[in-house]
Amino acid sequence: MTRSKKMSSENTTVLVEGLQFPEGPIAMEDGSVLVVEIARGTLSRVRDGQIEVVASLGGGPNGAAMGPDGCCYVCNNGGFNWIRRNDLLYPGEQPENYSGGRIERVNLETGEVEVLYTHCHGQPLRGPNDIVFDADGGFWFTDHGKTRARERDRTGVFYARYDGSFIEEVIFPMEGPNGIGLSPDEQELYVAETVPGRLWAFQLAGPGELADGGARRILNDRPGYHMFDSLAVDADGGVAVATLIDGGVTTLSPRDEEPVFVPMPDRLTTNICFGGSDLKTAFITLSSTGRLVSMPWGKAGLPLNFLNK
Repeated sequence: MTRSKKMSSENTTVLVEGLQFPEGPIAMEDGSVLVVEIARGTLSRVRDGQIEVVASLGGGPNGAAMGPDGCCYVCNNGGFNWIRRNDLLYPGEQPENYSGGRIERVNLETGEVEVLYTHCHGQPLRGPNDIVFDADGGFWFTDHGKTRARERDRTGVFYARYDGSFIEEVIFPMEGPNGIGLSPDEQELYVAETVPGRLWAFQLAGPGELADGGARRILNDRPGYHMFDSLAVDADGGVAVATLIDGGVTTLSPRDEEPVFVPMPDRLTTNICFGGSDLKTAFITLSSTGRLVSMPWGKAGLPLNFLNK
């Protein structure tokens, strides 16, 4: 049976409160942190305890990443019905004003928003969720789909070019794909499925290409009921996955080492990124309580393409 190790989160610092379901953190080199506010429909910047709206996108901006052109690329899921219970905010089903799934590019200097992709070979994007750029300048993203009263979308994982010239669905089907990341050598692609609580590793043959006919393996997980959200990879190749239900961050090893769990004070802990001069500070979104927190991390994060120099 797989065991796990539990680490303390006592050194957590609240950077800001009052965010409207934050996700997609990006630790910028100037010390600020970009986040999306899904319920507010914005890309926002957190700096010195203040929240500044960089761009209004509408719908449901979800994952975000910096591209080779210095713009921020955003997965927009089209929106949710929102549920507020005991001062906590929860995403619900597809709303009546669902605006469609899309990939958007945001100019951080002007706030201009451009829609890059809404379809792939005639199939509409339903709920794009998380995104990662490779060194070649292309990006992988997940489509989590949308849920309605009696049905849920079947979705997959896509690869696209940042200039809007190419998009391909590479993996289909998956069960609510969410977090996505690349190994340090970019030879493996990691994809988290939310409800099953699984983290898959796919071997890559090159940019946007699976190896061995799409063969995959599951990374060893800790026991117990939990779901997986978005993720980040550390410099040693560990995959830090934001974990729902029991709330925290689970680090899984591609080398089948013991999983490590860091609890957080929000059962909807949705995303993590690394920043600071040594990339040993974790920035974590606590979404139902509207907080962005930071804490020292035991291992440095993996430098991201087109962000960490």
